[in-house]
Amino acid sequence: MDAKQAKLDDLKQKIIDDEVTPELAKTATQLVFGDGNPDAELVFIGEAPGKNEDLKGVPFVGAAGKFLDEMLEMIDLKRQDIYITNIVKYRPPGNRDPLPDEKSAFLPYLESQLEVIQPVLVVTLGRHSLNCFLPDLSISQVHGQPKRYKGRVYLPLFHPAAALYNGSMRQTLIDDFESIPHITSKIKLS
Repeated sequence: MDAKQAKLDDLKQKIIDDEVTPELAKTATQLVFGDGNPDAELVFIGEAPGKNEDLKGVPFVGAAGKFLDEMLEMIDLKRQDIYITNIVKYRPPGNRDPLPDEKSAFLPYLESQLEVIQPVLVVTLGRHSLNCFLPDLSISQVHGQPKRYKGRVYLPLFHPAAALYNGSMRQTLIDDFESIPHITSKIKLS
């Protein structure tokens, strides 16, 4: 096991040991920490696990995850090439939106995940994820536009689930997604 994976495993255990959001932990099946390559150039961050993720212990395994996988294929990537996680690591009851205090409780751990992985680009999926890092921006205005903040580059995208409910967003998300390789190579050159 490589050193980065060992650090991520320690961080996962620390969330459990620190009893982050005990109310959420009680109603969830398990902690959904993250999945993928600890050496990834791309980290995708969603909001919180849904029902399928809660059962399987892996982020983005439901319908939105399948769409995400399809978009990764469009840019010649697979799940094992990237790292994927959520802000909140336990499923909120009834799939409600994560509460502000739940997001802030998990944020230091998410920051630590990013510190370990050191991605070239952080792709935020949806407004909750975007607003954790860039609270003053609106996803509808900045989607698909890379933003540099505190030494990292973020690419805000609509959440894949939004495209499943709103067909017109699907093409917007695909177009934004297809810019990822170009953005990543530009960052590496800078």
